[in-house]
Amino acid sequence: MSTTFKPLADRVLIEPAPAEQMTASGIIIPDSAKEKPLKGKIIAAGEGKKDEPMTVKVGDEVLFGQYSGTEIKLDGNTYMIMRESDIYGIL
Repeated sequence: MSTTFKPLADRVLIEPAPAEQMTASGIIIPDSAKEKPLKGKIIAAGEGKKDEPMTVKVGDEVLFGQYSGTEIKLDGNTYMIMRESDIYGIL
């Protein structure tokens, strides 16, 4: 992880949780059928807006929407960057 990356304003950098490899009944899920993970861990967070401080912090496990944010690659790893308002809640 690049320690020099700092999100601006109310944006957060999230490391998505790995996609499920197997169903509860033991069926292996192929890569083409895996769903995008909807939870992850906050790696970096901005300072917030002028009148709205951030309510999430680095290290929080969060849930976010399926179509939220943008995938980016840093140092060979895939992360999601999104606004704090795209996060549904803290786990």
